[in-house]
Amino acid sequence: MRSAIIDDMPTGEHELNPAPREDGGDAPSRSQLRREALDVLKLAQALVELTDVQLGRIPLEDDLRDEVRRARAVTQQIARKRQTQFLAKQMRKLDDAGLEPIRAALEQDKDAARREAAALHRTEQWRERLVDGGDEALNEFIGQHAGADRQRLRTLARQARAERERGGPPHAGRELFRAVRELLAGK
Repeated sequence: MRSAIIDDMPTGEHELNPAPREDGGDAPSRSQLRREALDVLKLAQALVELTDVQLGRIPLEDDLRDEVRRARAVTQQIARKRQTQFLAKQMRKLDDAGLEPIRAALEQDKDAARREAAALHRTEQWRERLVDGGDEALNEFIGQHAGADRQRLRTLARQARAERERGGPPHAGRELFRAVRELLAGK
């Protein structure tokens, strides 16, 4: 009997279609709901990976902050995954307006981390240039950073080069890195 009813329907009407909502729009598809749930799960995983200082900068309700701490406290992998999924479930109860400040704060942290990494790379490159490039690199660096102590940088670069050649611990190399980082940060 059922097949007779389906056979009498025009083509396409018996296929699964989303039920119309009361406001006239279509309900989100199951795939869309799944994508949104996975997006919130990734957001929850990112929150669990944050340090205490970073977590303090994220605008979270107290109950969600407690759930994040609970998930971070779990050490077993499968239990932590389960706790993170529970956190995501709690976060899905928030609407998009509640999740946007969290996403924005996480993105801001990512941007800050990128800038910090780029600054460290610049510092490392300058240190290597000062050690390998001699007076020519030192003159270029002094030209860009007039407040730099030429004699100190020259001494540290020579000591770092000697340490590298001897294969000893890089004490002067580290000191040169700190000096260059301070000068680049003050720029």
